[in-house]
Amino acid sequence: MSGSGNKLTLRRGLTFVTGLLECLCFAGAVFGWASLVFVLKEEGYFRSLCVNATGVNSTHTLDCSAQDEQFSLIFTIASFMNNFLTLPSGFLFDRFGTTVTRLSGIFLYTMGTSMVAFSSSVFAYLLFPALSLLAVGGILFLITNMQVGNLFGSRRSTIITLYNGAFDSSSALFLIIKLLHESGVSLRASFLFLSTCSIIHVLRTFFLLPRKFIPYPLPDDYTYGITCNKSDTVSTEVVANGHATTAEETLLNKNVPVQKERSFRECLLSRFFGWHLLWLSVMQLRHYLFIGTLNPMLQRLTAGESTLVSQYTNAFAITQLCGVLCAPWNGLIMDRHKSKPRAAGETELEVDLRASVLSLSLTALQCVLFSVCASTPYLPLQYLTFVLQVLNRSFLYGGNAAFISVAFPSCHFGKLYGLVMALSAVFSLLQYPCFALVKGALDGDPLYVNIGLTVLSLLAFIHPLSVYLHCRRVASERAKTKPSTNNS
Repeated sequence: MSGSGNKLTLRRGLTFVTGLLECLCFAGAVFGWASLVFVLKEEGYFRSLCVNATGVNSTHTLDCSAQDEQFSLIFTIASFMNNFLTLPSGFLFDRFGTTVTRLSGIFLYTMGTSMVAFSSSVFAYLLFPALSLLAVGGILFLITNMQVGNLFGSRRSTIITLYNGAFDSSSALFLIIKLLHESGVSLRASFLFLSTCSIIHVLRTFFLLPRKFIPYPLPDDYTYGITCNKSDTVSTEVVANGHATTAEETLLNKNVPVQKERSFRECLLSRFFGWHLLWLSVMQLRHYLFIGTLNPMLQRLTAGESTLVSQYTNAFAITQLCGVLCAPWNGLIMDRHKSKPRAAGETELEVDLRASVLSLSLTALQCVLFSVCASTPYLPLQYLTFVLQVLNRSFLYGGNAAFISVAFPSCHFGKLYGLVMALSAVFSLLQYPCFALVKGALDGDPLYVNIGLTVLSLLAFIHPLSVYLHCRRVASERAKTKPSTNNS
């Protein structure tokens, strides 16, 4: 029994570590776009869109606003696809399970890296499908890895937020490619290497993850992946061709009738889902516009000095590495009540919702502070902006997944997570009109757009207020029914 337990512990540890590395090194690479743009400009992508213009005192300058607009459009489409296609990805995961979803993600990610590898200044338009494929493949990695939190019980929210933090930190991958490019390694060689890493993703899919799902709560001696022995307490039939009934399927089927869960429609029409969608959408728009316009913003604040632009771009990318360190704080905030005894009659759902209020509020406050700093046209202040951005982004996406996992039935997690990301993606399309407005009517000055987005970010406080009022109302109703119960 002890040998079997040690094997299970080792496998869970390997699953956790390799999943963390997968999210950290690959999944969210597309959000390091600012670093890759610097390399693409060096390689001459869309350079033909730059035109000669007359500047102050009749000096001749090179106007590359059309080039910047193309790069902004690529990121807008990729970030939209990253979120919008999370909806079918969630349905795919809930319907077919881990293996099918991951193999789909690996295929898309490999296609994306290969397209970037074989693109050039002549075939620059390959970047449009390539970045979108990278984004969708990356989100599939994240969706299939977040269930690993189910293996760790009371630290479930911490693991989920940690994986989301690693997803954010993976944007530093493009910084590494930028530094390698400056050292003489070609863009093609870097992306071909990323393509070959897909072999590792495939091996992990079959050896360290279940064919279907990791159930929650986790049964004793639960096993998954390809194994040569049977569990002592759980009947498992895992074969190479995948046609036998697996442990996770048996356990899930056995646990289904235990209690009546809310339907997907009830979850979708709930007040929690609506306010959560608003909470995510307004803050995500602020982040996407910041990332998509970072390069032209730095060009403006540095008066086009290439060395300074590179310095601040590197600083931004390096701070993204800290996402994996920031995200677990949010998970610890949400898990902090689980080790304490509950009040009489208080359910686990009430405890989780009460713990989420502080997390949701802190995330909204961080976004407002980040937006204020980003709106201030003072170059040295942008270092603080970068720190607040990565902190807020880590809290935002980790908190998003963690809240959905505690507020709604786990059987709908993939669909609800996908739907909220898809609907927020539609809202995030506003980033491109905002960029066009800045480049056109506002003559390159984003001050008024930034002020508008800061005011919009204040709407995010509605969600934690709604959850707080719900928790207080439930507690009040429980307190009223307790005396009548005792009297009877």
